[in-house]
Amino acid sequence: MSEITNYFEHFFKIVFGPEKGAGSYPRYLYWLNGIKFSLEVTLLAALIGIAIGICIAMCKLSKHKIVRALASVYTDLIRGTPVLIQILFIYLVVFSASDLPKLVIGAIAFGINSGAYVAEIIRAGIQGLDRGQMEAARSLGMPYGMAMKHIIIPQAIRNILPTLVNEFIVLLKETSVIGYIAGNDILKATNTIISQTYSPVEPLITSAVIYLILTSIFTFIMRKIERRLRAGDIR
Repeated sequence: MSEITNYFEHFFKIVFGPEKGAGSYPRYLYWLNGIKFSLEVTLLAALIGIAIGICIAMCKLSKHKIVRALASVYTDLIRGTPVLIQILFIYLVVFSASDLPKLVIGAIAFGINSGAYVAEIIRAGIQGLDRGQMEAARSLGMPYGMAMKHIIIPQAIRNILPTLVNEFIVLLKETSVIGYIAGNDILKATNTIISQTYSPVEPLITSAVIYLILTSIFTFIMRKIERRLRAGDIR
């Protein structure tokens, strides 16, 4: 028991103890700042991804061949290249002369990446609905855009919510590569503590546990929302 206790004390000291040679600055602040940064990037990227995904999904369902072709090029290009290359290209090329914060640049890059996957999810959800609903809406005099906004898309969102949750969980984990553009995320905190303590096991375990907790909380919240939406449909 004493060995286990000593190891836990050693674990706590490495992960949360004061930074060497820097007074009493506690290492837990690295974790808190990393969690805050990762969540902010994920939430902003998710909003951008949903907006892009809806637009691209509408384009892929368009009757115009050129619009459909351009939307297909976008999704094929984004889904066929690694997210790390995309974020480096956006940071080093597109925003090379920009003063935008790394959080915003990272969110834009991840949002563009996520938008391609969200577009395919939404497109599949819309095409999975009964075509008679659109025909009924049009027969009542509703324009195509209004019918999509008020009838088709809300039902599609309910049906594809579990898949969207999985996409956003993947998005949260993908933000770990933002360290390549010097983003202060969870993995950056991990690497900083490893460089101070020369002990990789404890910081890596801690970062894995943090990601597990965050994804579990997010999954729990989205499941609650999903149950409420389904309960509303039953009523």
